[in-house]
Amino acid sequence: MTSPVTCEYSDGIAVVTIDNPPVNATGQGVRSGLLEIVGKIDSDPRVRAVVLRCAGRTFAAGADIGELGKPPLPPFLPTVVEAIENARPPWVAAIHGSALGGGLELCLACTARIADPNAKLGLPEVTLGTIPGAGGTVRLPRLIPLPDAVEMITGGKPVSGARALSLGLINVLSENDLVAEATALAASLAGKPKPPVLLDRPCRNAEDIDWSETEKMLAARARGAAAPLEALEAMKDSARLSSHEALSRERERFLRMTASEQAAALRYAFFSERQAGRSLTSINCEPANLDLVGVVGGGTMGAGIATALLLSGSAVRLLERDAEAARTAHNRVADMIQTSRARGVISRQGADEALARLVTTNDDKALISCALVIEAVFEDMRVKGEVFSRLDAIMPRRAVLATNTSYLDVDHLSAMTADPTRVLGLHFFAPAHVMKLLEVVRGKKTGDRTLATGAALARRLKKIAVVSGVCQGFIGNRIMSVYRRECHRMLLEGALPDQIDAAMRDFGFPMGIFEVQDLSGLDIAWAQRKAAAPSEDSAEPAMRIADRLCELGRLGRKTKKGWYDYGAGEKRVDPVVTLLIEQERAKAAGAARMFSRDEIMRRILRVMQLEGQLILDEGIAECASDIDVVMLTGYGFPRHRGGPMFMGTSEGHSLRGPRPR
Repeated sequence: MTSPVTCEYSDGIAVVTIDNPPVNATGQGVRSGLLEIVGKIDSDPRVRAVVLRCAGRTFAAGADIGELGKPPLPPFLPTVVEAIENARPPWVAAIHGSALGGGLELCLACTARIADPNAKLGLPEVTLGTIPGAGGTVRLPRLIPLPDAVEMITGGKPVSGARALSLGLINVLSENDLVAEATALAASLAGKPKPPVLLDRPCRNAEDIDWSETEKMLAARARGAAAPLEALEAMKDSARLSSHEALSRERERFLRMTASEQAAALRYAFFSERQAGRSLTSINCEPANLDLVGVVGGGTMGAGIATALLLSGSAVRLLERDAEAARTAHNRVADMIQTSRARGVISRQGADEALARLVTTNDDKALISCALVIEAVFEDMRVKGEVFSRLDAIMPRRAVLATNTSYLDVDHLSAMTADPTRVLGLHFFAPAHVMKLLEVVRGKKTGDRTLATGAALARRLKKIAVVSGVCQGFIGNRIMSVYRRECHRMLLEGALPDQIDAAMRDFGFPMGIFEVQDLSGLDIAWAQRKAAAPSEDSAEPAMRIADRLCELGRLGRKTKKGWYDYGAGEKRVDPVVTLLIEQERAKAAGAARMFSRDEIMRRILRVMQLEGQLILDEGIAECASDIDVVMLTGYGFPRHRGGPMFMGTSEGHSLRGPRPR
């Protein structure tokens, strides 16, 4: 079997190449090959220096994910890293693409590092529920300032080549030919005394970190995820213990964390996202051209969709009802682009170029050249139906027509067109230019070319596409509706909004369900309830509390009152709401009782899982993992728990059973 690691020699410089596609993962074959080559080079006095590079599109981008959670096989990565670090000649890492996890730990073992300006360097192990296991927590803070090392390791977010240079993580940025420049750097080090290895150096700027404050901040950010705090403890060891003792403790933590339940859940989430929307990958059909896309409606959602398209490189024609609305929409998109620039998503030049690709108009005919038009007007079937009838009349037959809807019947809308095969739903999540999830809604008559266009759009926007069939709320909103209703029922039984929200935050959600309703606005769901059950007698009793809040003009944060009072600039429990709940509870003739946080979450999870099973049984979702992806990426379900369907099976619970009434 051919080794994934090869070596070539020229003028006393050895160039070692890792070629293990697709991402040059540091699997057993790579580890074995590297260790063997280190031994050969060390015993060859003709070799004066070494360049370590990777073939293909990236440097070693981490561990072999398939090995995680299984008994490790020798040689282990710490052994390889130590061999490179203590090698006779100096080693230089030539970094392009991504040097992540074990890939970066190999680089830390080298005497020097040179990187392409577009390279990304990081230790993202916490995102998979573990910590660096081959010296990352010990060597990195001896190369860059400890506070920066803590942020990189506990946050898991890679840094750019330029940032790596400013931190001292790399020695130089490549200007042209990475391997040639790495070879020159290696030659300049040849024959000179090697500098002390990182393990023999002290941590940098250790006095600049407040461990107690950092732990508090990290605990709040982690929301129950164990790996970031374990990583912080490993960094404390690195600062306070000898490097060799810290290495030993790091390895013990790595092995323990890799075998943990949270790590299993995070690996499941990792693979589930990559397998989401699997049916879209099997469509053998050319999608519509996405260089020019039309958007109808320049409100918050339409502007967000337009911004996402512009940031992806598409030109956009944004249609509004009149000239004034078109100007307002243009300004809204411009503000979103500038916000993206402020966040570092795009450069000033890129922002200017993106905005130059935007045309706002109130003339329907401006859309005729667009191969895809996305309708994003008010969530009302009559309004959307009028838009689709107009589009169907003016758009060429090959144009794809999409509706951005959260709840409405895509089949009903497609029936308003002469060719339902060119219609699909694209459920974006707000803010559309930030959120990663896109529900691609397949109607009964949606054609392959139309679906292929939805898939191509998701790829272009770098979103995770999950396929949904047509039903009320599709996958995510349908599940959210049932657990929201269950939370309202618990109000009638004795719980209060702040207790339920606290239980959800304690579980790992960024916000509780009542906080979410206040943020999005209570009037949205109120309008849907009124349309579905116009008479009070037919309405869900538990939802009557929310109806009364709306009747009082308490629509959430936008009115400074909803489930909570925001009048003082911060969220406060409002006695008015508590009294209203008690009144409705008395009408329901139910005896109030105490709820524990565990019971609250058991109730919420149970209805999530049962509704998810119904969604599977009805063929709305393609697989259980797609449901989890939707909940993880669109609804704040804590990633370190894997998702409601994962929890239902991994904990040995049957998802089937009577549905709560």
